[in-house]
Amino acid sequence: MTDANVRISEEARDRLAAVAAAEGLSLRAYLARLADSVLTPAERADRAEKAKAGLRSWTGYAPTADEEADLDGELDRRLAQVKHR
Repeated sequence: MTDANVRISEEARDRLAAVAAAEGLSLRAYLARLADSVLTPAERADRAEKAKAGLRSWTGYAPTADEEADLDGELDRRLAQVKHR
């Protein structure tokens, strides 16, 4: 395996190193584990599409794009209310 250099601020490096140390890992091992656990945008979209297909298959629920937008707006509104408490 070849190494790569990534430029980040000292503060970010120190924070990641502290998190890694708290988990008993080297910074290198922590970043490798983090990279394995994060989904790419394409992977997230694929997973969301599979979840929607499963929901439709299981419940028959298939909201239109407008209904999804309305539900997203309602969720955003409710989250904003909770955030400001």
